[in-house]
Amino acid sequence: MELKRIRDYGIGTGRMKPGERNKITDVPGVLVGHSTIKTRENHTGVTVILPGPDNAYANNYVAASYVHNGFGKSCGLIQIEELGTIETPIALTNTLNTGLVWDALTEYVIRQCEKDGISARTINPIVGECNDSLINHITNRAVKAEHVWDAIDRAEADFEEGDVGAGAGTVCYGLKGGIGSASRIVELYGKKYTIGVLVQSNFGAAADFMLDGVRAGEKLLKWKEKMDRECGTGRREDGKREKEEELDKGSIMTILATDLPVSHRQLKRILRRTAVGIARTGAYTGHGSGEVMIGFTTANRVPAEAGEEPLVQLTLHESLINHAFQAAAEAAHEAILNSMVCAGRTAGIDGKVYYGLGECLPFIAG
Repeated sequence: MELKRIRDYGIGTGRMKPGERNKITDVPGVLVGHSTIKTRENHTGVTVILPGPDNAYANNYVAASYVHNGFGKSCGLIQIEELGTIETPIALTNTLNTGLVWDALTEYVIRQCEKDGISARTINPIVGECNDSLINHITNRAVKAEHVWDAIDRAEADFEEGDVGAGAGTVCYGLKGGIGSASRIVELYGKKYTIGVLVQSNFGAAADFMLDGVRAGEKLLKWKEKMDRECGTGRREDGKREKEEELDKGSIMTILATDLPVSHRQLKRILRRTAVGIARTGAYTGHGSGEVMIGFTTANRVPAEAGEEPLVQLTLHESLINHAFQAAAEAAHEAILNSMVCAGRTAGIDGKVYYGLGECLPFIAG
């Protein structure tokens, strides 16, 4: 059965038109794949974003990154900042599997380059992470190289959302988090361009949650308390009622893709506006939260080897960039809500239940 997304509940997130799927894969060439691990011990996985069908190492993508709050363990951001390009797929996973996923991506690129007859002596894999230790026994480090390669093999345009892949064990605003996506159409120069966003949501305090422009945190806390009483969950071993922690902590990985012709500098400006979408859900970006954004454009490819002529690139006129700013904010906002509403009820490692947003919408909306 197809999961309902936030728009299916009559809740909108802006006024711009979404793409055909309303996902990051509305940007032509972009694919997303998951490998999900769900056992008695582990709820985790890996999600891979492929910027295109060909070898990114041989033909780089203009890219940018932005760290809104740096409580995170991502890999590859230094070179993005310096060179303004990416040369591998982007992988998302849990915190303690970052290094293992980096290694698997390295092996993938080596094999791809050997097949294409290209020498790959230095590789900059891009890996983002969230800490899923409330639901997943993270020290088991369950994600292996095979899961990364499996996610790449499974990459498709119409991918799943919710508690899958890197979102299998995440928590958002005290509810079940996960993978979510959305897109917006930008019309410029007589053409239609797309900005797509994918998130791995694992942040926010329940009391701060905003829904459809309305403070829903208080209703959410009351609903969760009622559900915990009925289900007999939410208690510690000493029998005391577990209080909601009023701290905005965790992480959110935000991946933005577009086919707009923009420079590295312009892309970073657009990417920063995804923080507006995050804020619209209620977060204030706390000390212990990691908000890391990575973006790329499929326009303005950069060959790894220099040609005989200077590299020529088209760029958006700065006076028109507001369209892209708005699209990034709206898509990020909707992607977060999709990540939550597509996720199902899941028990944490201490027995606490993390409910899906879809369960409580009738009680907290409006």
